[in-house]
Amino acid sequence: MTGPDDTRAVPRRLLSEATRLFAEQGFDRTSVQEIVAAAGVTKGAMYHYFGSKDDLLYEIYARVLREQTERLEKFAATEEPVARRLFAIAADVVVSTIANLDDTTIFLQSMHQLSPEKRRTVRAERRRYHERFRGLIEEGQQTGEFRTDKPAEVVVDFFFGAVHHLGYWYREGGRLSAQEVGDHFADLLLSSLR
Repeated sequence: MTGPDDTRAVPRRLLSEATRLFAEQGFDRTSVQEIVAAAGVTKGAMYHYFGSKDDLLYEIYARVLREQTERLEKFAATEEPVARRLFAIAADVVVSTIANLDDTTIFLQSMHQLSPEKRRTVRAERRRYHERFRGLIEEGQQTGEFRTDKPAEVVVDFFFGAVHHLGYWYREGGRLSAQEVGDHFADLLLSSLR
């Protein structure tokens, strides 16, 4: 008899092994056979949970984005002043990106290899996140808390360009912890808006 933990274990193993193999070999050079062998499952088991290697790549990033979106909504819904909410969200997205650095780096490097439909889906989901983030900046601009001479969408693109670049330079065990980097990024964002 299989319980809910058993049914979640197989997709978790597949995602974990796919992430590791994509990081080591690249998405395009990793076969489905290598993934299922490393996860200790059959191809049939993989195809029960994921329709293709594309689906694995998509889910690697989508699970991180879902977690970040849930946390953004939690912070955004508080009664804190907009600057505090934005600081918390900006620091959190950096910390959660670092916590999932292999996943986000692999995805950003391989996204162009997704099917056009999956690419559109990911872009739409990421755009919704960025629009919610931008909404907080616009809220601060409307209340006079943030400067208005910089378009909110430019600020968002600038900030997330830096976040997406973390995989190129951040190293665990370095001089700064993930939280310290997150706080610095959030402080730089808020400083640019004052």
